[in-house]
Amino acid sequence: MLINPNAQRWLRFLFGGGINTGLTYLTYLGLNTFLAYQASYLIAYSIGIVFSYWFNASIVFRTPLSWKGLVSHPIVYIAQYLVSALFLGGLIEILQISEIMAPIVVAITMIPVSYILIKFILGAQSSEQHPQGDATP
Repeated sequence: MLINPNAQRWLRFLFGGGINTGLTYLTYLGLNTFLAYQASYLIAYSIGIVFSYWFNASIVFRTPLSWKGLVSHPIVYIAQYLVSALFLGGLIEILQISEIMAPIVVAITMIPVSYILIKFILGAQSSEQHPQGDATP
């Protein structure tokens, strides 16, 4: 049975997101042992952005890696970080969800938003002509 290409892309995205979530969550937990939760989240989130660019460009959307793509990819995450950091704070401070569980709730709720925004950014990048001088990272 053949799987629709869009479904394959979604499955790759979910797989990569699972890896990225695990990576960032473990980083967050390690940092949270000696840093405040927001500082831990910022650092772990930043590491996740770099991994996400590589995985989504290379494996999910199969677009060439480029410095331009690496620099533009975080645009998706600036707004997403602000929303998710506020959401994280609300979960912890208002709803009293533990600092250990709250990032998991945040990550799950942001999945569809991430897919749409990343598809838009990388889709725009892949439709452009890449000059020969555009070195890959």
